[in-house]
Amino acid sequence: MNEKKVVHYLKDYQAPEFAIPTISLTFTIESFYTNVLNRMSIVPKKSQQPLVLDGSAKLLQVVINGKALCPYEYNVEDEKLTIHTVPDEPFQLELTTRLYPDQNKTLMGLYESGNNLYTQNEPEGFRKITYYLDRPDVMSQFTTTIIGDKKRYPVMLSNGNLLDSGELSNGRHWVCWRDPFAKPSYLFALVAGQLSVLEGSFTTKSGRKVALKFYTRPEDKAKAGFALESLKQAMKWDEERFNLEYDLDIFMVVAVGDFNMGAMENKGLNIFNTKYVLASSDTATDADFEAIEAVIGHEYFHNWTGNRVTCRDWFQLSLKEGLTVFRDQEFSADRASRAVRRIQNVRVLRSMQFAEDSGPMAHPVRPASYEEMNNFYTLTVYEKGAEVVRMYHTLLGEAGFQKGMQLYFQRHDGQAVTCDDFRAAMADANGVNLDQFALWYSQAGTPQVKARGVYDHQKQTLTLHLQQSIPPTPDMTEKQAMVIPIKMGLVGRDGSVVSFQLDGENNTITETVLIFNQPEQTFVLHQVNQDVVPSLLRGFSAPVRLEYPYHDEDLILLLAHDSDPFARWEAAQTLYRRAVAANVAALQAGKPVPHHVELAKAIAAAMNADLDPAFKAILLQIPAESELWEDAQEIDPGLYVQARQALLQNLATTIEHTLAQWRDWAETQERQSSHPCAQEYYPDLAGIRSLYNTLLSWGVQANSALLTQIQQDYEQRATNMTHEFGMLTAINHLPETGRDQLLDRFAQRYAKDDLVMDKYFNLIGSSQRADTLSQVKAALEHPAFSLENPNKVRSLLGSFSRNIRHFHAEDGKGYQFITDYILLIDAFNPQVASRLVQAFNLYSKLDSKRRILMQQQLQRIQQHQGLSKDSREIVDKILSI
Repeated sequence: MNEKKVVHYLKDYQAPEFAIPTISLTFTIESFYTNVLNRMSIVPKKSQQPLVLDGSAKLLQVVINGKALCPYEYNVEDEKLTIHTVPDEPFQLELTTRLYPDQNKTLMGLYESGNNLYTQNEPEGFRKITYYLDRPDVMSQFTTTIIGDKKRYPVMLSNGNLLDSGELSNGRHWVCWRDPFAKPSYLFALVAGQLSVLEGSFTTKSGRKVALKFYTRPEDKAKAGFALESLKQAMKWDEERFNLEYDLDIFMVVAVGDFNMGAMENKGLNIFNTKYVLASSDTATDADFEAIEAVIGHEYFHNWTGNRVTCRDWFQLSLKEGLTVFRDQEFSADRASRAVRRIQNVRVLRSMQFAEDSGPMAHPVRPASYEEMNNFYTLTVYEKGAEVVRMYHTLLGEAGFQKGMQLYFQRHDGQAVTCDDFRAAMADANGVNLDQFALWYSQAGTPQVKARGVYDHQKQTLTLHLQQSIPPTPDMTEKQAMVIPIKMGLVGRDGSVVSFQLDGENNTITETVLIFNQPEQTFVLHQVNQDVVPSLLRGFSAPVRLEYPYHDEDLILLLAHDSDPFARWEAAQTLYRRAVAANVAALQAGKPVPHHVELAKAIAAAMNADLDPAFKAILLQIPAESELWEDAQEIDPGLYVQARQALLQNLATTIEHTLAQWRDWAETQERQSSHPCAQEYYPDLAGIRSLYNTLLSWGVQANSALLTQIQQDYEQRATNMTHEFGMLTAINHLPETGRDQLLDRFAQRYAKDDLVMDKYFNLIGSSQRADTLSQVKAALEHPAFSLENPNKVRSLLGSFSRNIRHFHAEDGKGYQFITDYILLIDAFNPQVASRLVQAFNLYSKLDSKRRILMQQQLQRIQQHQGLSKDSREIVDKILSI
């Protein structure tokens, strides 16, 4: 039977009726089970009421103030323990539960992986361990004792600082940890097993020495060095940029291969997916190193924005996640090219979050309701939430933003608060009214901004007319005007920077932020001494879709001369989108696709300009299909794949000579690098390698004979994983057998390396070859693949579900295939299954033939006996549109 549908609403929030100041947990680890003794001090806030705790673990005993309760004095039902009568004054509650970690395949609560024990409790995993008020606004001081066999579990860790440890009889031992900071249950962590440790230290600005410890499998210890150094850099950066210092004596990171998420910020004991800890140049790409640095930073930054100040309820998730994503983005930007990092952030937002905003799962940054909280760890909460925080920064400036952050911590350290509390701190610290800005938290959908400019040569004015609207979403049809900061400047027809004055001001400037907060608004720029092209939404100053009637020559001008890197890149993106649209129209009419000669010239000119190699690489990235069809009423996904591919081949063929020249340049630059080992990760070399690999992929599009050269040069060129994976990516879509031979050789070489095999599975699942589905099915039988490992599922099945050509195959076999595995995985790991379900979000926008085929599979999921609430919620919303 399917789980009972329960909807939680933000409007129904009520403060907890009990406080739990302290909790003491004792985990006794036996061979086949673990007993948990939970001792809580409980303080009633009202009298004469039952106590209702969240939980689903096997309950063995309930004791109040030393007296064991009889079964009729409490009951367990629907993951709730209800104790009918409790004292009106503070009392002690003891609960004993029994867990079977080896049987727990959800990877939530306490589970076993590789004979070790790990926990994951956000958002509601703690209730799988014991019974508790499992909600963020109940904060307790945790003391944790762990007892286990010393040989099997030599390492036993929990939150906070180590208080004591000792030996027991029969080869057993114990440890006791105490976290001095009150925290909600989702931040509790425990790890026990056979692990090696890489140690380091960091001295805070106040002179305290913090022990840093990274725990891995023994064979992985050598790969944790970069993550350790990244942690030191993050700790230093947070002190310098935000004046935030670490507060415990020890900071621990544990890497585990079986993990639903990227990482988890448990206080003092972060648990990480191995993907974001382990790296060496021969097994990790430059992109992997950059991701590790970002995620290490993100989880460390949570120590203040998430742990010391946490969210009152799960509706406020973006309070900690959006803010911390902004902080890790800023950290990454300070570590490498700020312009490229910003564009990378925007690419993720526009290709994925904008699609989420226009689909069945559209929801505000602060959702108004949810059925299953796991489904709201979304790009809207994280990435759009970070854009909301960035807009505070844009509106207030760095100094004003930091004043707001300081007031936020001063007011709320040690508390569970709301997005409104954060907004109030920003407003009060700067003496501004941000009431209208609150709409960014409550209105779903991506705002549409239409702009047009009129230049008056005689008056030397540029008048900008702006209109905004927000499309209806499933939760709300009518929307109010938002506060939209539009950062802008002017570019002269000769490519120069043109100055101007704002209406009513006397100072001359070259850049400003227009505060656009009405449905329609007009801004007049004075002292504009020549005809100009406005450069709008610089730095992507707001998460909106902007429409301005640029001519192609205007965009080519901005691409060549705009001083803002984002606006320069965006000009190229707009040209790409127009070119693909022209290809789509030609294909629909049965005509040959056009040659985009002027676009090719503009791209070649950009390649020959004095630009950062990493910027050139990202300039060559054509928008994803989800951006290309955003205005289409009825989508034929295959048509967009064909049109996009035709553009890529056309451009690559037209400027093949330029591409080859710059490939040679990049190869020479790396070879002549002054770095002691040019194959290792360095930000500047990563940019050069990124350009080389992008150019190689374009080159293969122009001349498939490059496959032969790649085969010949493979062993010589594959000096690190960035080069090796770059070559495989370039040829991954080719039908020739040479591609298969290289992939087979790759899989044989790295058969024992889990993370590298994830790359292999990703290549198989994302290939555009005609035989991809059969190759994916064969890969499911590979000895290195496991359906129970989330990384493997994401790499193979997840990449296939994003493979537009094959997932949306006209015969519906892609839909059927993914559905088969959604139903298999849902039975033991609903979180992973529900992520796969979201591949069907395009349902209501598909052409009629595909919509019918997809509907059949969605109904099959919906009607499946025992379907989890995670998957059911998403399927119901997709089918309701």
